[in-house]
Amino acid sequence: MRFCKKPWKHTTRNKKRRIIEKNVSLKSYNTFGIDVRADWLAVIESEEQLLTILDDLPGMPKLILGGGSNVLFLNDFRGLILLNRIKGKKIIRETDKDIIVRVKAGENWHELVMWAVENNYGGIENLALIPGNAGTAPVQNIGAYGREIKDVLEQVTAIDMKTGKRTVFSNRDCAFGYRHSIFKEPENKGRYYITEIDLRLTKPPHPLYTEYGSLRKKLQEKNITSPTIKSIAEAVIEIRRSKLPDPAKIGNAGSFFKNPVISENKFRHLISRYHGMPHYRLNENRVKIPAGWLIEKAGLKGYREGDAGVHEKQALVLVNYGNATGQQIFDLSEKIIRIVREKFDILLQREVNIVP
Repeated sequence: MRFCKKPWKHTTRNKKRRIIEKNVSLKSYNTFGIDVRADWLAVIESEEQLLTILDDLPGMPKLILGGGSNVLFLNDFRGLILLNRIKGKKIIRETDKDIIVRVKAGENWHELVMWAVENNYGGIENLALIPGNAGTAPVQNIGAYGREIKDVLEQVTAIDMKTGKRTVFSNRDCAFGYRHSIFKEPENKGRYYITEIDLRLTKPPHPLYTEYGSLRKKLQEKNITSPTIKSIAEAVIEIRRSKLPDPAKIGNAGSFFKNPVISENKFRHLISRYHGMPHYRLNENRVKIPAGWLIEKAGLKGYREGDAGVHEKQALVLVNYGNATGQQIFDLSEKIIRIVREKFDILLQREVNIVP
């Protein structure tokens, strides 16, 4: 499928010339390192550029791509990739207790966390070293070590790609759930191009969140009895680096599956068989079980089929050892889902966005 004979050009407000590239490899744009191609790719650095493209190419299939850290391509993409590279951040409101910082969607998430820590702004230190960009963070409602972005997010600004209108979503509008938001609903998937997010960050004295098991243990190991947001971020970084493979060295998208939430009755049945089963109670009727533990107990930790495999240190992570296709990694995930369901009667759900 081809949509025009020559690369399409337009002029932005600052007179820079931007070109939509043709027949582009996406291998360097997804952390799995899947070698697929896109018919077209545009680097979006402003809302004006985006609106011009939406106006000029209304019928072309489009896919928004941020850091490429939560996506698995199964095939070449027959359409236009919109690479979100809108950058910038600024404090828009400030009180004695907190600040509101407006962050453009193309900002690297971990760099944002470290900027906040360095400036003694709290609230996102538990989310250090999560890959990806700021714009995709609310889509997934990213979370780690007892905190989620919903805990600090004020609002999301997005362009409706169907109408070209600017839309603002409050925290409540986002309908956040576990690794879920309104942007992942079937009717909204791929519809909204997030351009910026507003976060409420704290000033000292900061409320700290250190009750998550592995984080508390790491702080104890480091003999930290009075943690700061900096020491928490450093501990989180150490934990993540010890457990998760570096995408620059081995292709992966971090956690491939969501941690399943089961009923109290099912939990009681399982804990009677697996006495050491780790778990986290959400309330009196719902219990969260680590998906990585289920996969490991199913005998799949370190399992490999060709260049598609389950990481040897963290069973929650699927990896590309070099030349795996997206379909091979997807097929491996299907096998894992089937085996875990047969053994535990628990249906795993993928966290990674699958692009067919």
